[in-house]
Amino acid sequence: MDEPRAIRRLSILIPVYNEARTIGEVLRRVRAVELPYERELVVVDDGSTDGTRDYLQEEASRSRDLVLILHPVNRGKGAAIRSALEAATGDVLIVQDADLEYDPRDYPRLLRPIVEGRAQVVYGSRFLGEHKAMYFWHWVGNRFLTFVANLLYDTTLTDMETGYKVFTAEVARQLRLRSDRWGFDPEITAQILRRGYRIYEVPISYNGREYWEGKKITWRDGLTVLVTLLRYRFFDSTPR
Repeated sequence: MDEPRAIRRLSILIPVYNEARTIGEVLRRVRAVELPYERELVVVDDGSTDGTRDYLQEEASRSRDLVLILHPVNRGKGAAIRSALEAATGDVLIVQDADLEYDPRDYPRLLRPIVEGRAQVVYGSRFLGEHKAMYFWHWVGNRFLTFVANLLYDTTLTDMETGYKVFTAEVARQLRLRSDRWGFDPEITAQILRRGYRIYEVPISYNGREYWEGKKITWRDGLTVLVTLLRYRFFDSTPR
């Protein structure tokens, strides 16, 4: 068990790509959560073309808590999070998607195991908490990929693909992420587990959106996840 951790600053990493419909509400909800820490919102616009970028530039010009990074072209979620990690200055970091599927009111629950010294990495599990029913094949894919991760890395996660991943700055400094797109989730999970950290899971609420609302993931992304898990287990030489 780690020592209890005093958090001075929380960095909220928000990768954004064409989320003009939701980004303003996401920022409002993130700021509305009552937390006893200073917070910084590290927002990476990953080449948006729908007006998201214009909104964020205006927001950054009048907000002291928002750090805005602009990618000239779309590079993928993994690349956006790498850029956010380079700019973040918090003691603890949390990944926040920009599509309203995840509720920032879960932050206190996600942070509690770190604050109390029980973990340095926390994942929010959609399968342990209340949630809107997923598409059946998305559910099957999530379960299968999480099972593969558990088998390869000797753990018992329920939701490897969760959007809510929380970790200390100490853990963040050890990450050597390379995946640009949907390989991010298995890559960060594999690197965390290879370095001997155990992941603490807590239940979160989840409001999965429909394809007509802009959901982007497909079965092809599941293949990327599977290949990434296998590569890090058997072929990758990234230092442990």
